[in-house]
Amino acid sequence: SSAASDVYKRQSKTAVNKTLQTVACNAFLELQKAAAAENVTVWMQSGYRTVSYQTNLYEKKTNYYKQQGYDDAKAKEMAAAIVNPPGCSEHNCGLAADLNSPEHTTLDTGFADTAAFRWLCENAEQYGFILRYPKEAESVTGITYEPWHWRYVGVENALAIRASGLSLEEFIALQRAD
Repeated sequence: SSAASDVYKRQSKTAVNKTLQTVACNAFLELQKAAAAENVTVWMQSGYRTVSYQTNLYEKKTNYYKQQGYDDAKAKEMAAAIVNPPGCSEHNCGLAADLNSPEHTTLDTGFADTAAFRWLCENAEQYGFILRYPKEAESVTGITYEPWHWRYVGVENALAIRASGLSLEEFIALQRAD
């Protein structure tokens, strides 16, 4: 809706042509500066996405699998494991960012072998970010391992989630159980 879009525009800030909600963007810029101080470059490849943009990504991935010979239902299921269906992407809330570095500019698991990823794993929670889709959490998150996808949850939550060793879903379930 245009009202939601207007609210987002008022609450957002741009970092090198990539937009996040202001609180997340400010945190990312601080994270980026701290990494640079340690000679590590972290770039944001993707931030906020409109639902229509997400629809386009999802339809392209679905069509890719259909061209591989899968029926529509299976192609959509396979696409959803890699690209969230429209309206279901964390990128739509302006708190998620796909990160990369000059070492590895594509969004794939090769990013896990970079200095930027290692730095993020050691420091991102201090800026309020968590690795959103960790390795071996696919059965809980419903999303394949994405070392490039980081989510702003605030410093206090990020520190607690990191200390717990849990995925966001598991952490929330634990909090609800208390």
